[in-house]
Amino acid sequence: MQWWSRLRWEAAAIRRSALRAVRGPGSERNTLVQSLKAAAAAVLAWAVTGWWWGAPMALMAPWAAVALVQSTVYRSLVSAVQQVAVIGFGAVLAAGAAAATGNTTVAMALVLPVTVLLGNWTRFGTQGLYAPTTALFVLAYGSTSFADVAHRLLETLIGALIGIGVNALVLPPVHLKDVRAHLDRLPRETAELLRAMASGMEHGYERADAERWYDRARSLHATIAALHEARGWTRESYRFNPGRRLRRRGPALPPSERDSAWERATHHLMSLTRLLADAAGGSPSLRPPHSDALEPLGEVLRRAAEVCVPEPVPVTVPAPGPGGTGTQERRADALPDAWGAHGRLKALVTSEDPETATSLGGVVAETQQLLYALEPGGTPS
Repeated sequence: MQWWSRLRWEAAAIRRSALRAVRGPGSERNTLVQSLKAAAAAVLAWAVTGWWWGAPMALMAPWAAVALVQSTVYRSLVSAVQQVAVIGFGAVLAAGAAAATGNTTVAMALVLPVTVLLGNWTRFGTQGLYAPTTALFVLAYGSTSFADVAHRLLETLIGALIGIGVNALVLPPVHLKDVRAHLDRLPRETAELLRAMASGMEHGYERADAERWYDRARSLHATIAALHEARGWTRESYRFNPGRRLRRRGPALPPSERDSAWERATHHLMSLTRLLADAAGGSPSLRPPHSDALEPLGEVLRRAAEVCVPEPVPVTVPAPGPGGTGTQERRADALPDAWGAHGRLKALVTSEDPETATSLGGVVAETQQLLYALEPGGTPS
Protein backbone atom coordinates (compact mmCIF):
# COMPACT_ATOMS: atom_id res chain seq x y z
CA MET A 1 0.00 0.00 0.00
CA GLN A 2 3.02 2.27 -0.18
CA TRP A 3 2.01 3.43 -3.64
CA TRP A 4 -1.42 4.40 -2.29
CA SER A 5 0.11 6.56 0.47
CA ARG A 6 2.38 8.19 -2.10
CA LEU A 7 -0.60 8.90 -4.35
CA ARG A 8 -2.55 10.46 -1.48
CA TRP A 9 0.45 12.63 -0.58
CA GLU A 10 0.76 13.84 -4.19
CA ALA A 11 -2.98 14.57 -4.36
CA ALA A 12 -2.81 16.57 -1.12
CA ALA A 13 0.16 18.55 -2.45
CA ILE A 14 -1.74 19.38 -5.65
CA ARG A 15 -4.76 20.45 -3.60
CA ARG A 16 -2.61 22.73 -1.42
CA SER A 17 -1.06 24.31 -4.51
CA ALA A 18 -4.48 24.95 -6.02
CA LEU A 19 -5.72 26.53 -2.78
CA ARG A 20 -2.65 28.78 -2.62
CA ALA A 21 -3.33 29.89 -6.19
CA VAL A 22 -6.94 30.77 -5.37
CA ARG A 23 -6.54 32.17 -1.85
CA GLY A 24 -2.89 33.10 -1.83
CA PRO A 25 -0.99 36.30 -2.52
CA GLY A 26 -2.10 38.69 -5.23
CA SER A 27 0.55 37.61 -7.75
CA GLU A 28 -0.52 33.94 -7.69
CA ARG A 29 -4.20 34.79 -7.81
CA ASN A 30 -3.65 37.27 -10.65
CA THR A 31 -1.76 34.63 -12.62
CA LEU A 32 -4.65 32.19 -12.27
CA VAL A 33 -7.28 34.80 -13.21
CA GLN A 34 -5.29 36.09 -16.19
CA SER A 35 -4.69 32.54 -17.44
CA LEU A 36 -8.40 31.72 -17.32
CA LYS A 37 -9.23 35.01 -19.05
CA ALA A 38 -6.69 34.28 -21.81
CA ALA A 39 -8.21 30.85 -22.39
CA ALA A 40 -11.73 32.34 -22.47
CA ALA A 41 -10.63 35.05 -24.91
CA ALA A 42 -9.11 32.44 -27.24
CA VAL A 43 -12.28 30.32 -27.19
CA LEU A 44 -14.44 33.39 -27.87
CA ALA A 45 -12.18 34.51 -30.73
CA TRP A 46 -12.37 31.04 -32.29
CA ALA A 47 -16.15 30.98 -31.91
CA VAL A 48 -16.44 34.32 -33.74
CA THR A 49 -13.98 33.69 -36.56
CA GLY A 50 -13.96 29.92 -36.94
CA TRP A 51 -17.49 28.83 -36.04
CA TRP A 52 -19.65 31.89 -36.83
CA TRP A 53 -17.69 33.57 -39.63
CA GLY A 54 -15.92 30.51 -41.05
CA ALA A 55 -12.71 32.42 -41.75
CA PRO A 56 -10.12 30.62 -43.93
CA MET A 57 -7.42 30.88 -41.22
CA ALA A 58 -9.41 31.39 -38.05
CA LEU A 59 -6.38 30.30 -36.00
CA MET A 60 -5.03 33.85 -36.21
CA ALA A 61 -7.84 35.24 -34.00
CA PRO A 62 -7.42 33.01 -30.92
CA TRP A 63 -3.67 33.15 -31.41
CA ALA A 64 -3.80 36.94 -31.10
CA ALA A 65 -6.43 36.94 -28.33
CA VAL A 66 -4.55 34.63 -25.97
CA ALA A 67 -1.38 36.72 -26.33
CA LEU A 68 -3.11 40.02 -25.58
CA VAL A 69 -4.56 39.18 -22.18
CA GLN A 70 -1.59 40.86 -20.56
CA SER A 71 -0.84 41.72 -16.94
CA THR A 72 -2.28 45.24 -17.39
CA VAL A 73 -4.84 46.79 -19.73
CA TYR A 74 -2.26 49.33 -20.87
CA ARG A 75 0.15 46.56 -21.79
CA SER A 76 -2.62 44.82 -23.74
CA LEU A 77 -3.17 47.96 -25.82
CA VAL A 78 0.54 48.50 -26.49
CA SER A 79 1.05 44.84 -27.33
CA ALA A 80 -1.94 44.92 -29.69
CA VAL A 81 -0.43 47.76 -31.70
CA GLN A 82 2.91 45.97 -31.83
CA GLN A 83 1.34 42.65 -32.76
CA VAL A 84 -0.85 43.99 -35.57
CA ALA A 85 2.15 45.93 -36.93
CA VAL A 86 4.54 42.97 -37.03
CA ILE A 87 1.91 40.52 -38.31
CA GLY A 88 0.97 42.95 -41.06
CA PHE A 89 4.61 43.45 -41.98
CA GLY A 90 5.33 39.72 -42.02
CA ALA A 91 2.25 38.89 -44.08
CA VAL A 92 2.80 41.65 -46.66
CA LEU A 93 6.51 40.91 -46.99
CA ALA A 94 5.88 37.17 -47.43
CA ALA A 95 3.15 37.76 -50.01
CA GLY A 96 5.37 40.17 -51.93
CA ALA A 97 8.33 37.77 -51.92
CA ALA A 98 6.13 34.87 -53.07
CA ALA A 99 4.71 36.95 -55.91
CA ALA A 100 8.17 38.13 -56.98
CA THR A 101 9.95 34.76 -56.86
CA GLY A 102 7.17 32.27 -57.54
CA ASN A 103 8.95 29.80 -55.26
CA THR A 104 8.11 29.18 -51.62
CA THR A 105 11.62 28.10 -50.59
CA VAL A 106 13.30 31.10 -52.19
CA ALA A 107 10.69 33.41 -50.69
CA MET A 108 11.39 31.97 -47.23
CA ALA A 109 15.13 32.46 -47.71
CA LEU A 110 14.51 36.12 -48.54
CA VAL A 111 11.83 36.90 -45.96
CA LEU A 112 12.88 35.04 -42.81
CA PRO A 113 16.20 36.85 -42.19
CA VAL A 114 14.41 40.19 -42.32
CA THR A 115 11.44 39.14 -40.17
CA VAL A 116 13.62 37.34 -37.60
CA LEU A 117 15.77 40.47 -37.33
CA LEU A 118 12.61 42.51 -36.79
CA GLY A 119 11.42 39.98 -34.23
CA ASN A 120 14.60 40.47 -32.19
CA TRP A 121 14.19 44.26 -32.13
CA THR A 122 13.59 45.16 -28.51
CA ARG A 123 11.09 47.88 -29.42
CA PHE A 124 8.55 45.17 -30.25
CA GLY A 125 9.25 43.09 -27.14
CA THR A 126 7.76 39.61 -27.12
CA GLN A 127 5.42 40.51 -29.98
CA GLY A 128 8.31 40.60 -32.46
CA LEU A 129 8.17 36.81 -32.77
CA TYR A 130 4.90 37.14 -34.70
CA ALA A 131 6.67 38.62 -37.76
CA PRO A 132 8.60 35.47 -38.83
CA THR A 133 5.85 33.06 -37.70
CA THR A 134 3.23 34.94 -39.72
CA ALA A 135 5.50 34.91 -42.75
CA LEU A 136 5.90 31.15 -42.35
CA PHE A 137 2.12 30.66 -42.11
CA VAL A 138 1.51 32.73 -45.22
CA LEU A 139 4.17 30.97 -47.29
CA ALA A 140 3.50 27.44 -46.00
CA TYR A 141 -0.25 27.65 -46.65
CA GLY A 142 0.19 29.46 -49.96
CA SER A 143 -2.17 32.28 -48.90
CA THR A 144 -0.30 35.04 -50.67
CA SER A 145 -3.03 36.90 -52.53
CA PHE A 146 -4.20 40.36 -51.49
CA ALA A 147 -7.49 38.90 -50.24
CA ASP A 148 -5.65 36.28 -48.18
CA VAL A 149 -3.39 38.87 -46.56
CA ALA A 150 -6.38 41.08 -45.81
CA HIS A 151 -8.08 38.07 -44.17
CA ARG A 152 -5.03 37.45 -41.97
CA LEU A 153 -4.99 41.04 -40.79
CA LEU A 154 -8.74 41.13 -40.17
CA GLU A 155 -8.63 37.86 -38.21
CA THR A 156 -5.72 39.20 -36.15
CA LEU A 157 -7.55 42.46 -35.50
CA ILE A 158 -10.67 40.61 -34.33
CA GLY A 159 -8.61 38.46 -31.95
CA ALA A 160 -6.79 41.54 -30.65
CA LEU A 161 -10.06 43.36 -29.95
CA ILE A 162 -11.48 40.32 -28.15
CA GLY A 163 -8.32 39.88 -26.05
CA ILE A 164 -8.25 43.55 -25.06
CA GLY A 165 -11.99 43.56 -24.36
CA VAL A 166 -11.84 40.50 -22.11
CA ASN A 167 -8.84 41.88 -20.20
CA ALA A 168 -10.42 45.32 -19.75
CA LEU A 169 -13.99 44.27 -18.92
CA VAL A 170 -13.60 40.99 -17.00
CA LEU A 171 -11.86 41.56 -13.66
CA PRO A 172 -9.45 44.16 -15.07
CA PRO A 173 -6.11 43.70 -13.28
CA VAL A 174 -5.11 46.29 -10.67
CA HIS A 175 -1.83 45.50 -8.88
CA LEU A 176 -2.06 46.78 -5.31
CA LYS A 177 -1.35 43.87 -3.00
CA ASP A 178 2.34 43.53 -3.86
CA VAL A 179 2.99 47.15 -2.84
CA ARG A 180 1.17 46.66 0.46
CA ALA A 181 2.97 43.37 1.09
CA HIS A 182 6.41 44.94 0.62
CA LEU A 183 5.53 47.95 2.79
CA ASP A 184 4.38 45.60 5.56
CA ARG A 185 7.44 43.41 5.15
CA LEU A 186 10.03 46.22 5.33
CA PRO A 187 9.32 47.49 8.89
CA ARG A 188 8.75 43.98 10.21
CA GLU A 189 12.02 42.55 8.88
CA THR A 190 13.96 45.72 9.72
CA ALA A 191 12.74 45.52 13.31
CA GLU A 192 13.69 41.84 13.50
CA LEU A 193 17.20 42.63 12.26
CA LEU A 194 17.62 45.54 14.69
CA ARG A 195 16.48 43.38 17.61
CA ALA A 196 18.93 40.64 16.59
CA MET A 197 21.75 43.20 16.45
CA ALA A 198 20.75 44.65 19.83
CA SER A 199 20.78 41.16 21.34
CA GLY A 200 24.23 40.59 19.89
CA MET A 201 25.56 43.69 21.66
CA GLU A 202 24.63 42.37 25.11
CA HIS A 203 27.46 39.84 25.36
CA GLY A 204 29.69 41.02 22.53
CA TYR A 205 29.23 40.05 18.90
CA GLU A 206 31.54 38.12 16.59
CA ARG A 207 32.37 38.67 12.94
CA ALA A 208 30.13 35.79 11.86
CA ASP A 209 27.19 37.52 13.59
CA ALA A 210 27.87 40.77 11.76
CA GLU A 211 28.20 38.94 8.44
CA ARG A 212 24.75 37.41 8.97
CA TRP A 213 23.33 40.82 9.81
CA TYR A 214 24.87 42.23 6.64
CA ASP A 215 23.26 39.50 4.54
CA ARG A 216 19.89 40.28 6.10
CA ALA A 217 20.36 43.99 5.38
CA ARG A 218 21.11 43.14 1.75
CA SER A 219 17.86 41.18 1.55
CA LEU A 220 16.07 44.31 2.74
CA HIS A 221 17.67 46.18 -0.13
CA ALA A 222 16.24 43.56 -2.50
CA THR A 223 12.81 44.19 -0.97
CA ILE A 224 13.22 47.91 -1.71
CA ALA A 225 13.93 47.08 -5.36
CA ALA A 226 10.85 44.83 -5.45
CA LEU A 227 8.77 47.66 -3.94
CA HIS A 228 9.85 50.07 -6.68
CA GLU A 229 8.99 47.47 -9.31
CA ALA A 230 5.60 46.82 -7.70
CA ARG A 231 4.78 50.54 -7.69
CA GLY A 232 5.65 50.70 -11.39
CA TRP A 233 3.26 47.82 -12.08
CA THR A 234 0.55 49.53 -10.03
CA ARG A 235 0.85 52.82 -11.91
CA GLU A 236 0.74 50.97 -15.21
CA SER A 237 -2.27 48.90 -14.16
CA TYR A 238 -4.25 52.12 -13.53
CA ARG A 239 -3.76 53.38 -17.11
CA PHE A 240 -6.79 52.90 -19.39
CA ASN A 241 -8.30 50.60 -16.77
CA PRO A 242 -12.10 50.90 -16.57
CA GLY A 243 -12.14 48.80 -13.40
CA ARG A 244 -10.08 51.23 -11.35
CA ARG A 245 -13.11 53.14 -10.07
CA LEU A 246 -14.92 49.91 -9.28
CA ARG A 247 -12.30 48.76 -6.76
CA ARG A 248 -12.96 51.07 -3.84
CA ARG A 249 -13.14 48.44 -1.13
CA GLY A 250 -10.38 48.15 1.42
CA PRO A 251 -7.16 50.20 1.71
CA ALA A 252 -6.09 52.45 -1.13
CA LEU A 253 -2.59 52.40 -2.59
CA PRO A 254 -0.16 53.48 0.17
CA PRO A 255 1.60 56.80 -0.60
CA SER A 256 5.16 56.67 -1.88
CA GLU A 257 6.62 59.42 0.33
CA ARG A 258 8.19 56.93 2.76
CA ASP A 259 9.76 54.70 0.10
CA SER A 260 12.90 56.84 -0.12
CA ALA A 261 13.15 56.95 3.69
CA TRP A 262 13.07 53.15 3.89
CA GLU A 263 15.64 53.03 1.10
CA ARG A 264 17.95 55.29 3.10
CA ALA A 265 17.36 53.28 6.28
CA THR A 266 18.27 50.08 4.45
CA HIS A 267 21.39 51.70 2.98
CA HIS A 268 22.60 52.82 6.42
CA LEU A 269 21.83 49.40 7.90
CA MET A 270 24.01 47.80 5.23
CA SER A 271 26.80 50.26 5.96
CA LEU A 272 26.48 49.75 9.73
CA THR A 273 26.55 45.95 9.56
CA ARG A 274 29.49 46.04 7.13
CA LEU A 275 31.38 48.35 9.47
CA LEU A 276 30.66 46.10 12.48
CA ALA A 277 31.93 43.10 10.50
CA ASP A 278 35.13 44.94 9.53
CA ALA A 279 35.70 45.91 13.16
CA ALA A 280 35.52 42.31 14.41
CA GLY A 281 37.39 39.08 13.88
CA GLY A 282 40.98 37.99 14.12
CA SER A 283 42.53 40.65 11.88
CA PRO A 284 40.05 43.50 11.66
CA SER A 285 40.77 46.45 9.40
CA LEU A 286 39.19 48.63 12.10
CA ARG A 287 39.68 48.45 15.85
CA PRO A 288 36.46 47.18 17.46
CA PRO A 289 34.54 49.54 19.76
CA HIS A 290 35.16 48.96 23.46
CA SER A 291 32.64 46.98 25.46
CA ASP A 292 31.39 50.12 27.21
CA ALA A 293 30.10 51.36 23.83
CA LEU A 294 28.09 48.19 23.11
CA GLU A 295 25.48 48.87 25.80
CA PRO A 296 24.31 52.26 24.43
CA LEU A 297 24.62 50.92 20.87
CA GLY A 298 22.37 48.00 21.74
CA GLU A 299 19.87 50.43 23.32
CA VAL A 300 19.85 52.57 20.15
CA LEU A 301 19.19 49.50 18.02
CA ARG A 302 16.51 48.15 20.37
CA ARG A 303 14.63 51.46 20.43
CA ALA A 304 15.05 51.85 16.67
CA ALA A 305 13.31 48.49 16.27
CA GLU A 306 10.30 49.89 18.16
CA VAL A 307 10.20 52.80 15.70
CA CYS A 308 9.82 50.37 12.78
CA VAL A 309 6.07 50.05 12.42
CA PRO A 310 3.98 49.87 9.24
CA GLU A 311 2.90 53.24 7.91
CA PRO A 312 -0.80 54.05 8.34
CA VAL A 313 -2.63 53.20 5.11
CA PRO A 314 -5.45 55.38 3.75
CA VAL A 315 -8.73 53.47 3.79
CA THR A 316 -12.16 53.98 2.35
CA VAL A 317 -13.92 52.63 5.43
CA PRO A 318 -14.36 54.44 8.77
CA ALA A 319 -11.15 54.89 10.74
CA PRO A 320 -10.54 52.64 13.77
CA GLY A 321 -11.25 53.79 17.30
CA PRO A 322 -8.76 55.26 19.75
CA GLY A 323 -7.05 51.92 20.26
CA GLY A 324 -5.79 51.99 16.65
CA THR A 325 -3.25 54.69 17.47
CA GLY A 326 -1.40 52.65 20.10
CA THR A 327 1.35 51.54 17.71
CA GLN A 328 2.03 55.09 16.60
CA GLU A 329 2.16 56.23 20.24
CA ARG A 330 4.72 53.54 21.09
CA ARG A 331 6.75 54.69 18.10
CA ALA A 332 6.67 58.29 19.31
CA ASP A 333 7.78 57.19 22.79
CA ALA A 334 10.65 55.10 21.41
CA LEU A 335 12.21 57.90 19.37
CA PRO A 336 13.33 60.09 22.29
CA ASP A 337 14.79 57.05 24.04
CA ALA A 338 16.68 56.10 20.86
CA TRP A 339 18.11 59.60 20.53
CA GLY A 340 19.02 59.63 24.22
CA ALA A 341 20.99 56.39 23.90
CA HIS A 342 22.58 57.75 20.73
CA GLY A 343 23.74 60.83 22.65
CA ARG A 344 25.47 58.63 25.23
CA LEU A 345 27.11 56.66 22.43
CA LYS A 346 28.29 59.84 20.70
CA ALA A 347 29.81 61.17 23.92
CA LEU A 348 32.14 58.16 24.09
CA VAL A 349 33.89 59.06 20.81
CA THR A 350 35.98 61.86 22.31
CA SER A 351 37.23 59.66 25.16
CA GLU A 352 38.59 56.89 22.91
CA ASP A 353 42.02 56.53 21.35
CA PRO A 354 42.24 57.60 17.68
CA GLU A 355 41.95 54.09 16.24
CA THR A 356 38.93 53.13 18.32
CA ALA A 357 37.37 56.55 17.77
CA THR A 358 37.56 55.95 14.01
CA SER A 359 35.38 52.83 14.12
CA LEU A 360 33.09 54.16 16.84
CA GLY A 361 32.63 57.40 14.93
CA GLY A 362 31.51 55.44 11.91
CA VAL A 363 28.99 53.54 14.04
CA VAL A 364 27.69 56.81 15.50
CA ALA A 365 27.31 58.37 12.05
CA GLU A 366 25.46 55.41 10.57
CA THR A 367 23.09 55.03 13.53
CA GLN A 368 22.35 58.76 13.44
CA GLN A 369 21.47 58.58 9.74
CA LEU A 370 19.39 55.47 10.42
CA LEU A 371 17.36 57.22 13.13
CA TYR A 372 16.74 60.22 10.89
CA ALA A 373 15.48 57.93 8.12
CA LEU A 374 13.15 56.09 10.51
CA GLU A 375 11.59 59.27 11.88
CA PRO A 376 8.09 60.17 10.62
CA GLY A 377 8.67 62.32 7.57
CA GLY A 378 11.97 60.65 6.79
CA THR A 379 14.41 63.56 7.30
CA PRO A 380 16.80 63.37 4.34
CA SER A 381 20.30 62.13 4.91
